[in-house]
Amino acid sequence: MSDNNCTAVTEFILLGLTDDANLNFILFLIFLSFYAITLISNLSIITLIRKSSRLHTPMYLFLSHLAFVDIGYSSSVTPVMLKNFLVEKTIISLGGCVIQWFSVVFFGTAECFLLAVMAYDRYVAICNPLLYSTNMTPRVCALLLIASYLGGCVNAWNCSACLLNLSFCGDNKINHFFCDYAPLFKLSSYHADFVEILPSASAGSIIAITVLIIIISYIYILFSVLKISSTEGRSKAFSTCTSHLTAVTLFYGTITFIYVLPNSSYSTDENKVVSVFYMVIIPLLNPLIYSLRNNEIKMALRKLISKKHIFHEFRSILQVFIK
Repeated sequence: MSDNNCTAVTEFILLGLTDDANLNFILFLIFLSFYAITLISNLSIITLIRKSSRLHTPMYLFLSHLAFVDIGYSSSVTPVMLKNFLVEKTIISLGGCVIQWFSVVFFGTAECFLLAVMAYDRYVAICNPLLYSTNMTPRVCALLLIASYLGGCVNAWNCSACLLNLSFCGDNKINHFFCDYAPLFKLSSYHADFVEILPSASAGSIIAITVLIIIISYIYILFSVLKISSTEGRSKAFSTCTSHLTAVTLFYGTITFIYVLPNSSYSTDENKVVSVFYMVIIPLLNPLIYSLRNNEIKMALRKLISKKHIFHEFRSILQVFIK
């Protein structure tokens, strides 16, 4: 609904991170390199897990899906942000905003559920190792993955419906580098009462449920690890969890700051900085966190590289004989 004195807004202008032309070019190079590393590292994780038979376990299955979600999460906003650095005015339609917001919520929610699923997987592996293969069957893993993506889809539909319930008239400049809900809500000229609190309430409930699952899992893990008599056994058990705990702390800390705390508690510039961290930096860091501290991934990578090296040597010898 809009007043007769103004025209309904059908497209928006993204103001981006900064309007400094020189700084924009520098930021473009930085974030382009970040995005390239994010794509290469996460695709490498997925490829390595698919190629290496020793990594065909539930833990690495979930890790490959986390890498896929990180690619989708980063790709939802980074290409548009890169475009904003190069052009004077970035215009996005209302439909484009809805699609981008849906993608952000879908992949963000799926990541929350995947992190909770990975915590449950570690609980079963450490607390019930003899029943691990029985409890974490391929069917169970598939159901957990379907539930993660389905939860992301339901939450994305709810949040997108809230966005579609907003009406825009007059100002169409979004003070952000993507179609985030808070700056769009500030621009809206008419909205139903429920759309102001529903996205934050939905995000808060999902964070609370998944964090509760993670906390309960790690409480049981802690008690089980403390029962291990050898120091080596304890350190080995803890080492399988430290990467996941690091990823959980980084991700949940930033999304809580953005989507659960009241908007008045932080400025727009702080919102942008934190959004850059959890949408661009975390998808870049996750593959590094999981690979640098994981000996199995390192060994699988060395084995794969060795196979490739042997293959190339064998092919070069064959070429010599053919000639």
